[in-house]
Amino acid sequence: MKKILIYQIDSFTTEKFKGNPAGVVLNADGLSDENMQAIAKELNNSETAFIFSSTNNPDIDYTIRYFTPSIEVPSCGHATIAAIYAKALEDNLNSCILRISTKIGILPVEVEKTDHDYHITMTQGVFTLSPAFGDMITEQILSALGLNFSDLEENCPVQIASTGHSKVMIGIKSRKKLNQLHPDMISLMKLSSEIGCNGYFVFTFDSDDENILTYGRMFAPAIGIAEDPVTGNANGPLGGYLVQNKLVNYENDYFEFNGRQGEQINRPGMVNVKVTVNNGLPEQVKIKGNAVAIFKTTLL
Repeated sequence: MKKILIYQIDSFTTEKFKGNPAGVVLNADGLSDENMQAIAKELNNSETAFIFSSTNNPDIDYTIRYFTPSIEVPSCGHATIAAIYAKALEDNLNSCILRISTKIGILPVEVEKTDHDYHITMTQGVFTLSPAFGDMITEQILSALGLNFSDLEENCPVQIASTGHSKVMIGIKSRKKLNQLHPDMISLMKLSSEIGCNGYFVFTFDSDDENILTYGRMFAPAIGIAEDPVTGNANGPLGGYLVQNKLVNYENDYFEFNGRQGEQINRPGMVNVKVTVNNGLPEQVKIKGNAVAIFKTTLL
């Protein structure tokens, strides 16, 4: 029986025990869906990434699948950062571009080696933005989050944005209000099946740091995540949402910002988001982050 090599990586931070933890299984070849689900449940991170060796397809370096403790999900930003960071450490990679196959397509991931460490940049899936919810659904979402219409940021529609794994975008005026949220998780779970989206990303522009545009919190109880520390698949789509709704200024068809998340659960981290714009619409979304290894082990 081969040894299953596992890393625990904290993404979107350089400080151990901060940011968003992800499990990474570096040699997942031969594992069944049941094996992977059991490992993800045992590690009990919001997501665990499973790396499979390259196939006969010369356009693919690795295949990655992602499991929460309860289900498989199509994509995950922080777990991709973690997976490629662990792979870079294990194989002592130089700066390069890898192409990974996921449930949302083949995506390039940039590995930048600097001072014996790595920065990882993930190109996300195609950006999509659903129509804004009507007042009835919006009110139900706000009520489940403990918010009122008066809390909403002007010109920020409540709607679903996605780069492969969708999130509801909810922009509010106050960072204090953001930090005070105690959502009704049962209500959010029921709403998730009704609207076809299991993540709720509440964000605000209320920042006292010129290097940070937004602060956010993300709740996804329908897939077993009460609150996710730092979410690549929320901050990335947020970039597209801000551009398409003309909520930000940018130059030369390029928008970049930093989003901070995780403060309320003592897992703060930061996501750098880059959006390429074509005719006023988001064409490509990338997220960049640091990471730090917590442990490396083998499954007995």
